[in-house]
Amino acid sequence: MTFSIAGRCETTGMLGVAITTSSISVGARCPHARAGVGAVATQNVTDPSLAPELLDRLEAGMAAPEALDNLLRNLENSEYRQLVVVDCHGRTACHTGEKILGIHGESAGAGCYAAGNLLANKRVPEAMTGMFGSLPGVHLGERLMRSLQAGLDAGGEMGEVHSAALLVVDAQPFPLVDLRVDWEDAGAVDRLRALWRAYEPQMLDYLTRAVNPADAPSYGVPGDL
Repeated sequence: MTFSIAGRCETTGMLGVAITTSSISVGARCPHARAGVGAVATQNVTDPSLAPELLDRLEAGMAAPEALDNLLRNLENSEYRQLVVVDCHGRTACHTGEKILGIHGESAGAGCYAAGNLLANKRVPEAMTGMFGSLPGVHLGERLMRSLQAGLDAGGEMGEVHSAALLVVDAQPFPLVDLRVDWEDAGAVDRLRALWRAYEPQMLDYLTRAVNPADAPSYGVPGDL
C-alpha cells in the first residue's frame, strides 16, 4: 500500500525519503533520516521502531547492506516488512518479506533505492530511481519529489494515495525539510508538491533562525519589526 524512495545527494551529503500511501499519516510512521548517517523507509505492515535500529547500526559504522542483514538476523515478523536503507556513503539495501501485499517491486540506483507494494505494476520503482539518477546537482528535496511523481506517473499504487511525506536532513540534528500531507481524498502527492514549492524559498531562512538568529530575516507577520 506504499511506494517510496530513499536517497543521498552526492554533492552535499544530504539524505532523505519521499513516500506516499493509501493510508493516513504516512509521514508519522514510515520515513526516517539522521544527518550524516542515513535514511530509512519502513513500509507494508510497518514497524517504525526498525528505523532507529537501522540508523543506530549505520552510525556505529555498518554499511547499509550489513546493517540490514544484522537487523534481519533475529527479527520476528520480518516476512511482513519492507525496508529501504541508504547510508551516508550512498550504499543501499532493501528487504521485501515473503508476505508483502500485492504486486511489489524494488529498484536500486546510484545513491538511491525505491520500493513499493500493492503497486499498479512492477515498473514503478524503476521509474523512481531513473528519475533520481537523471537529476544530478538538483536539490535533494526536489529530486525526491520528482522521483515520487515519476512513480505515480508510472502507475503508482493500485488505488488512490491519500497521504505523502518528504523528509530531508543535512548537517543539523533536526530535519532541513519535514513536510507531510496526512490525508487528502485525492491528489496527496500534488498537495505535497505544493507544500514543497511554498517551503523551498523559505527553507534556508528557517535554518538561519535556528543556527544564527541575529542574522535571521524578519518573519513578515503582523508585529514583526
